Amino acid sequence: MEAVILAGGRGTRMGAMCADTPKPLLPLAGEPVIMRQIRALSAEGIRKITVVAGYLADRLISALGDGSAFGVSLRYYREETPLGTAGALGSLGLTEDFLLLSGDLLFSFSLPDMAAFHRERGALATLFAHPNAHPFDSAVLETDGADRITAFLPKNGKPAEYPNLCNSGIQIVSPALFAALPAGVPADLDRDVLRPAVSTGRLYAYRSAEYVRDLGTPARFAAAGADLAAGLPRRLRRDVPKPAVFLDRDGTLNVYRGDIAAPEQLELLPGAAEAVRSLNLAGVPTILVTNQPVVARGLCSMETLARIHMRLETLLGEEGAYLDAVYVCPHHPERGFPGEVPALKIPCECRKPAPGMLLTAAKRFGISLADSWLAGDTRRDMETAGNAGCRGAFLLCGKQETPPPGVPVYPDLSAFTQAYLSSLRRDADA
Repeated sequence: MEAVILAGGRGTRMGAMCADTPKPLLPLAGEPVIMRQIRALSAEGIRKITVVAGYLADRLISALGDGSAFGVSLRYYREETPLGTAGALGSLGLTEDFLLLSGDLLFSFSLPDMAAFHRERGALATLFAHPNAHPFDSAVLETDGADRITAFLPKNGKPAEYPNLCNSGIQIVSPALFAALPAGVPADLDRDVLRPAVSTGRLYAYRSAEYVRDLGTPARFAAAGADLAAGLPRRLRRDVPKPAVFLDRDGTLNVYRGDIAAPEQLELLPGAAEAVRSLNLAGVPTILVTNQPVVARGLCSMETLARIHMRLETLLGEEGAYLDAVYVCPHHPERGFPGEVPALKIPCECRKPAPGMLLTAAKRFGISLADSWLAGDTRRDMETAGNAGCRGAFLLCGKQETPPPGVPVYPDLSAFTQAYLSSLRRDADA
């Protein structure tokens, strides 16, 4: 697979840092950003890269040369006038699907895994997607149960509940998407290419907890340097086993009210968002695993349940927190409820205390279950932890069950998170 790096922008958000230096050449921990990108792509097996250059193109080309220093072959497309994020892409002569990325990203991810996802779905475009700490001022993606993108929601004017899922600026795309773009005319990748292609049903979101950070502002640039120093990009790779924290929902993140069948019934517990945000900042994948028999019992539809979880993501996002993934079991084996859905009244491997949701998440995100925790407010959660081979943390802020013997007990998620992160720091210092 070939790659294309969009490196022609002026970097206006970086202010004086880009006064006489192309943004991709700004040094990050002693090495220019674009050189880090090229080395990372080479390590993933990319051998041919096109750099779309514009602002101070001569300096960029002089610094990178022919690519042999990085084990790749570089060619350049020079924009004589700015063409936006897509205007050059129809003129590159590429005939096979290619990796497209912005020149102001720091990343570390398994390209073979993303490429396999793209091929298996026969996608026109696969967007590397992840949640962020500010979805309220970001454009976000809506997807269906098959990870197919169904809508792009703009920064402004989003509905009351929305998913926290954003395009990272990395995508695998088909050249067919750009065939109709007139040569030499500015075009925007999102507005003019990706959004119109939603109607084809062949745009997909590859949701990952691997590391991708936009370096577009001085504050984000500095934060990326701190992440490098902490080893976070490498640690979050899918092919590197890592600990995670799994969370129950009702009585753990939100106030326990029995069956929640409408978004407005969901209210965060005090301190829950701050706890999740602390895990996010520490680079610990944080994953929701919840039984929701309200669907099987006919109390709400899958569409309403999705809106309930959008509200959860919205409320967390308003406080700078996010979940890396949401796993739901909609089944319920007991029959006899008015309005129940017979197809969902079945035994399954995902309903806790079965470990199915945790096993699925571990495979997708590269999680070491033996080093992970499940925090919840019921004895069933603790049994699930044992069945999955991870540790359980019993919280007293929910259903008010008696904790099983031998399990660590905490008053709430905040207390558990503080203790957990303190243990990680002690281990790192040891």
